Amino acid sequence: MTTGELAASTPPDPTLVRFDGPWEHLDVRANGLRFHAVQAAPAAPVGSPLVLLLHGFGEFWWSWRHQLQVLTEAGYRAVAVDLRGYGDTDKPPRGYDGWTLAGDTHALIRALGHTDASLVGHADGGLVCWATATLHPRSVRRIAVLSSPHPRALRRSVLRNPEERSAFLAPFLHNQLPRLGERRLTRDDGAYLEEYFRERAGALWRSTDDFADALTRNRMAVQIPGVAHCSLEYRRWAFRSQFRGDGRRFMELMNARLHIPVLALRGRDDEYILGSLMADSAHWASDLRYRVIDGAGHFVHEEQPAAVNARLLDLLAH
Repeated sequence: MTTGELAASTPPDPTLVRFDGPWEHLDVRANGLRFHAVQAAPAAPVGSPLVLLLHGFGEFWWSWRHQLQVLTEAGYRAVAVDLRGYGDTDKPPRGYDGWTLAGDTHALIRALGHTDASLVGHADGGLVCWATATLHPRSVRRIAVLSSPHPRALRRSVLRNPEERSAFLAPFLHNQLPRLGERRLTRDDGAYLEEYFRERAGALWRSTDDFADALTRNRMAVQIPGVAHCSLEYRRWAFRSQFRGDGRRFMELMNARLHIPVLALRGRDDEYILGSLMADSAHWASDLRYRVIDGAGHFVHEEQPAAVNARLLDLLAH
């Protein structure tokens, strides 16, 4: 299927994210939902350690296209998932809170036939990594978080730093109004999402065919019925929970120090997630390695996949 054909599909069927390639598509039942997942083909041998790949806002499993085969060839069972509400995964009206998302990941590990896994997450997917490792510690061997600080580090920075507060609160406030955020995401075939990516990506990636292809696919995927609403529910809960008891309890539970290996990666040109946020996350992880990747912005694993893959393989080997 060409990118032109993808763009012409309106409204797209969820199964359109099942692109052909050197991988296989799975339907996994976990935590009461059907999740769409993808692993390299041929699949890793039985008994290979599981690496679960969790995407960020506005994307879907495709964001891990540069990692799936590399990790599999290195001896791991790498599985990229459409998170709750995205792609061809079920889209329930609720369940976008930190507890439920961590429960999704915990259940996915078991449903895939494993007792534990290493987690790799970008942005919102990274926050799910932090939550799963804290709330379900026996299920998580190690985590890699890309452009995704610990939620308490993020909250503390937003409260203390006016620049961070301005950068984060504006989009979060816009998305609180019912239907307004959904219209912004889906109008003009996802033009807002293209603006979002162009603002946060590094200059090197923006000039490539890979960037243009990713934009086309993400703009198509956000048009899938329910995706715009569900993706915004992640952000709505993150904002509203700060003023509710469930959010305070979640942050209290997250105030625990992890004692597993944690790799924190950030693109040097990422103006959205600052280096201080990633470094401050070490307060909640006794073995955190913070690394900066040159020539990349917010989407570091897509912009500089070779450098990111080398860091991931180093983490997984130890």
